[in-house]
Amino acid sequence: MILHTIVPEFIVFQTNEAEYKKQRTVQYNGVSLLVQQTETNEYEIVRVLSSDPQHYLTYEPGTKLCATSLQFMV
Repeated sequence: MILHTIVPEFIVFQTNEAEYKKQRTVQYNGVSLLVQQTETNEYEIVRVLSSDPQHYLTYEPGTKLCATSLQFMV
C-alpha cells in the first residue's frame, strides 16, 4: 500500500503499544469488528471488518457495545 500524504509519519502510524493492546477482534451478530475496551468495561467499535456495505450502515465506529453480547476471536 502506498500512502501519499503531507501528514508526518509519526502521526499516521502511532506506535503507542498500550492502545493496541486494548483492541480485540470480535464477532457481533455475525459481523467481524475491531473493538477497543473503554474505562467502563464496555467495548467501542474502532473498525468494521466486513465487505458488506450494509454492515457499515448498521455498525458505526464509536458505537459502544456490551461485553456480554460479543464473541471474542483468538
